[in-house]
Amino acid sequence: MGKLKSFIAQSVRVWRILKKPTKQEFSLISKVSAIGILVLGIIGFLISLVVKAFN
Repeated sequence: MGKLKSFIAQSVRVWRILKKPTKQEFSLISKVSAIGILVLGIIGFLISLVVKAFN
């Protein structure tokens, strides 16, 4: 029960600190996330090509 109360207290504290991102912040976060997903996809594709080449 103590863990649950601690979790709820921490969640409430985080909720109070949260703020809505500005359009500029949201745009930047979206671009960085898209670039990260693209890079990981390219790496995965290259790995699959290498594995298929040696198989």
